[in-house]
Amino acid sequence: QVQLVESGGGLVQAGGSLRLSCTTSGRSSTRYSMGWFRQAPGKEREFVAQISSSGYRALYAASVEGRFTASRDNGKNTVFLQMNSLKPEDTAVYYCAVFRGGDYYAAEEYDYWGQGTQVTVSS
Repeated sequence: QVQLVESGGGLVQAGGSLRLSCTTSGRSSTRYSMGWFRQAPGKEREFVAQISSSGYRALYAASVEGRFTASRDNGKNTVFLQMNSLKPEDTAVYYCAVFRGGDYYAAEEYDYWGQGTQVTVSS
């Protein structure tokens, strides 16, 4: 069992930045790639980014490529999502999750979700 807690969300103006954190506890998650997803009201949960277990490889959705950066500190059991040049369409609840394998962009391929952190970008 792995517990995940996201933090760092908030209200920011368009063009601003936020850094999300996801800290895990329980069974070690350092062996696994970790994903970030988001869900806006009335929309399905969508893939944002994935960071490999080593932290050396990251994958991004086209909508955030070049603006968001995923990273991790395995010594602190924490993964991060640095979000720059934020846009109103980035407004959503952001979740982290443990990847178990398969299609990296598919939410059903992830276990152990956090409770989410709200990000609101005003125009």
